[in-house]
Amino acid sequence: MLYIREAKGTVGEVTGKIEEATKANQFGVMGVINLKQKMADKGVEFGPECMIVEVCNPVQAKKVLEADMSISTVLPCRISVYEEDGVVKVATLKPTAILALFGIPNLLHVAEYVETTILRIIDTACE
Repeated sequence: MLYIREAKGTVGEVTGKIEEATKANQFGVMGVINLKQKMADKGVEFGPECMIVEVCNPVQAKKVLEADMSISTVLPCRISVYEEDGVVKVATLKPTAILALFGIPNLLHVAEYVETTILRIIDTACE
């Protein structure tokens, strides 16, 4: 259900690589959330770096949303870049596992396509 890779570089560097690889794979970056900064803005001290990159392929998103608008609760797809015990890691929930929760088997091909692309984005950024 969860895909995690160790990455070379800092959280910021790897986040930049995720953004580049996302565009190179015809997906778009919907937003980047600096979790540490957001928590600090709310008065909560949080030590580890964590960037959440929200990615989407609008054509694929349209297909799943037309089938069931409640799937919007898990869109866009998220890729998390964080530091844990001195190691930078990149993680995502696999779209096939997420979409399976909705019980719509005819969307499996969409989830597989999105998953293959997101894992390729992560693998590229981790090298």
